[in-house]
Amino acid sequence: MHELAIAESVVASVLEHTGGRRVAVVRLRVGRLAGVVPDALSFCFDLATTGTSLEGASLELVEEHARAHCRSCSCDFVVDDPILLCGCGSADVQLLSGQDLCVTSVEVL
Repeated sequence: MHELAIAESVVASVLEHTGGRRVAVVRLRVGRLAGVVPDALSFCFDLATTGTSLEGASLELVEEHARAHCRSCSCDFVVDDPILLCGCGSADVQLLSGQDLCVTSVEVL
């Protein structure tokens, strides 16, 4: 359950930038290939915020599709699973996005 470590990192990052002010909402953008289970991350976020100025804050996750580029046919396409295979049948693809996890905004009270 690496989601707890991710949640702790998110909380530490937000605390570093909010200077102890109460936080109402934390918004994250999560790539579909980031290896994160959204429900587990939400559960762990509640644990990680206990006793901090983020306690009781909402966590809003926006899942982002992964995208890849096929070197064989020069097509860009959406990737829904970790097996990178272009519609032309080629596996010679470059992952362009979908593995990142980013705090996009924070609302403080």
